[in-house]
Amino acid sequence: MTAHSSATRPKRSPLSTSSNGLWWGLLGVLAFSFTVPLTRVVVADGALPPLFVGAGRAVVAAALAALALICTRQPRPRGRQWLRLAVVAAGVVAGFPLLTSYALTAVPANHSAVVIALLPAATAVLAARRGNEHPPRRFWLLAGLGAVLAVGFAALSGGGALVGLRAADLLLLGAVLAAAIGYAEGGLLARELGSWQTISWALVISTPVTLALTLVSIARQPPAASLGQWAVFGYLSAVSMFLGFFAWYRGLALGPMSRVSQVQLVQPVFSIAWAALLLGEPLTWSVVLGGLAVIGCAALAVRARIAPR
Repeated sequence: MTAHSSATRPKRSPLSTSSNGLWWGLLGVLAFSFTVPLTRVVVADGALPPLFVGAGRAVVAAALAALALICTRQPRPRGRQWLRLAVVAAGVVAGFPLLTSYALTAVPANHSAVVIALLPAATAVLAARRGNEHPPRRFWLLAGLGAVLAVGFAALSGGGALVGLRAADLLLLGAVLAAAIGYAEGGLLARELGSWQTISWALVISTPVTLALTLVSIARQPPAASLGQWAVFGYLSAVSMFLGFFAWYRGLALGPMSRVSQVQLVQPVFSIAWAALLLGEPLTWSVVLGGLAVIGCAALAVRARIAPR
């Protein structure tokens, strides 16, 4: 590239070295923590089919995203950014919502938190690889310990939910992998396109697929939900599928992504608390103490210094 060239390199390094990324990430995690228990609310009794919940909420979110992109006259992505947006869409627009929706028809919300507790570690591994970050050994030890504590905490709250691997657990493992890929790639794209622009374009390009799946679901089983369940579906569409990513991708873009990803350790703590409040699932003092241990480990992990390679 010459001195007079107008071409510029995409911004791939963290946007900030302050703690702002952690706070944005925590805000995103708080928004996402309602997703599992609320999804359980709308799929448990068959009011809304899992295919409709997983794909339909993406269609609603895509309509909001298209409106935001048009009103603000955002420039279109270019070149390989379209392919990378397709990766984000496959992970967080299609993969995670659909797989968790089907899994939650068979398992309670606190059981799903057992497997989803692996998401911070999976995101950290992929973020370090894709983001050219080099976390110190102390970080990996703490991240691993945090994953073990988070899984143990969620299993404790679910009455030993780790015993026996079910088909639903395989769906949840697939959801974890899909989300981790979408988070890592989306965090990098957010440094080039912007946080809300990244999820907006991912939603828009996935509309042909998600709309087709939604129509198929309606043809097979027309939705018959109560007003409250439709309100829950509205949250899953507007917040879990759209607004929550504003904060989450902003946090990952500020980075380092490996470090910010560890705030996800508190997500199963939040989710199980909401499951107890909203669904009446059990919550004991041992679960509370386990949750505090998970939060403490997350705090130590995010304090580890991470340098670019």
